Amino acid sequence: MHRILSPILALSLVLALTLCSCRDDAATAGPAKEQRKLTIGVSIPSADHGWTAGVGYWAREAMKLHPEINWVYATADSPEKQINDIKDMMAQQKLDGLVILATESAPLTPIAREVRRNGIYIVNVDRGFTEAEIAHVFVEGDNEAFGRKSAEFIAQKMGGEGKLAILRGIPCTVDTDRFNAAMAVFAQHPGIEILGTPQPAYYNRQKGLEVMQSYLAQFDHIDAVWAQDDDIALGAEQAIRESGRTDIQWMLGGAGMKDIVKRVMKEDPFYPADITYPPSMIAVGIHLCVSNLRDGQQDQIGQFMPQHLKLDVDLVTPENAEKYFFPESTY
Repeated sequence: MHRILSPILALSLVLALTLCSCRDDAATAGPAKEQRKLTIGVSIPSADHGWTAGVGYWAREAMKLHPEINWVYATADSPEKQINDIKDMMAQQKLDGLVILATESAPLTPIAREVRRNGIYIVNVDRGFTEAEIAHVFVEGDNEAFGRKSAEFIAQKMGGEGKLAILRGIPCTVDTDRFNAAMAVFAQHPGIEILGTPQPAYYNRQKGLEVMQSYLAQFDHIDAVWAQDDDIALGAEQAIRESGRTDIQWMLGGAGMKDIVKRVMKEDPFYPADITYPPSMIAVGIHLCVSNLRDGQQDQIGQFMPQHLKLDVDLVTPENAEKYFFPESTY
């Protein structure tokens, strides 16, 4: 079973590793031995929506802090492209490490297994592999808490009854954890009817519009919408506005997009709350990978480093939204 450490303790360990890597010249006898420059690959999805654009921004910012590393950076708009990117990295570069945020969990698991077999250190971020033990370190937001907190807010606001439409994300561990945790909460409220079979909207605004249009065509009354993601929510909102329907008065998205947080802060009734899910987690993964590889002692370091790191998620309400609003942010 993977060990789970709190974010504060885990980040403290990263800082400790950073400090330990600094050598006191007075304590070093003789000239410093020149080390081979490390090569680390970073493989993430293309910026097909706001959150992944934020991931790209934070990945680039994190890599800038480590000019001593030879970085190999690639973005992919499909599992097939990402698999080929990783194969190219292994064929053309002598990779020491790989930081990967998968486009989808299942298709990327076999290539990740191959990477591990080749002795390459893997930090997996956000979307886990279907075989958890493949990654040396797995960094994710607390998706079970995301689903639970979302569902608890929705159930309370609905008064425990009504018709709820659910739009799912990309088929991956993120969506599975969120959905299952939410459904466990809704099961405690038999007065809440889940409409139809929740369909994936792939964290994409256009897909959110299309799935919501399907809901609107199938059901003549909907009380609320759990969109799970702010990009999906904006697409679903567009579909609702264009339909002229007035039965849907509010929805809950997620991930903390600054435009949605601003609307929560201004008490827009259509967005009474939001859930945080910071794309900066990719930077945490990059720094962990550098710290663990830098001194060539990853096996020894791995004995006390967390193998599974969950970052907290928070419910954003009008009362605390200002704390989560960053107007200069990419996302």
